[in-house]
Amino acid sequence: MEVVDRLDRLDPQQRPADLKASVRAGELLISDGGQEHSLPIPADRFYLSVAPYLRQTHDCFYHAPTGCRGELAGKQAHVKIVNDADGTVLVDESRTTFANGFVGFWLPRDITGILQITSDGKAAETKISTGEDAATCLTTLRLA
Repeated sequence: MEVVDRLDRLDPQQRPADLKASVRAGELLISDGGQEHSLPIPADRFYLSVAPYLRQTHDCFYHAPTGCRGELAGKQAHVKIVNDADGTVLVDESRTTFANGFVGFWLPRDITGILQITSDGKAAETKISTGEDAATCLTTLRLA
């Protein structure tokens, strides 16, 4: 979890060019241009990286903290994530997007829920899932 957090917070200009990483539901795949290594993600946790946007985005499924770039770096956003099963509020806080334009959340595994995000008076909402076959990169939240 610590490695994922550190990679996502790295300024894109300061990342080693040959460092590649991909966050999957159960593991972090990481490569330095040579061998690929797998670091396990705890079985009860799921990392969801979110990049809200205004004008442009990119298609993504598995978040690449060393490659994915969002449009809104360093922006304040309020995020609320609610578990569908029991209405539990998992996240309800303001965050600043990282230098890569993303903001990341460690969530319980195997839930569905609603993610709402607001920034500068604009908002977006979508359903999320944290199952084994779920996306770890959410780039479809157009703020309107």
